[in-house]
Amino acid sequence: MEHAVVHFEIIGRDPRRLRHYYAELFGWSYDTGHPVAPEISEPGEYGFMTPAQGGPVVAGGIAGGPGYAGHVIVYVGVPDVEVALTRAAALGGTRVLGPVARPDGQLVIGHFRDPEGHLMGVAGSR
Repeated sequence: MEHAVVHFEIIGRDPRRLRHYYAELFGWSYDTGHPVAPEISEPGEYGFMTPAQGGPVVAGGIAGGPGYAGHVIVYVGVPDVEVALTRAAALGGTRVLGPVARPDGQLVIGHFRDPEGHLMGVAGSR
């Protein structure tokens, strides 16, 4: 792929709350010691994440059709989609979809909204 996804951002009104939410949900950690453009975030509030050493490359796709609402979504790999969706809701998010399986059953996904309403996805198994 010539132009791969290399970064994502979750921008919200309460970045500390969002960092805590995703840390609890996925075990993410952050480094807030780097400056960013003021158009993106308040000083000291941008939590940079880096991929795990030897971690997978981010993949992507374009899909939909006339009956689908447009959106952008990031999927996070998890061992069990149901467990992740349940935990996302228990931490203050809202389940939107799933778990649902691809017709061949090899991929299961789910969608949820974080406490600020951002649509996120999880992908893995049941």
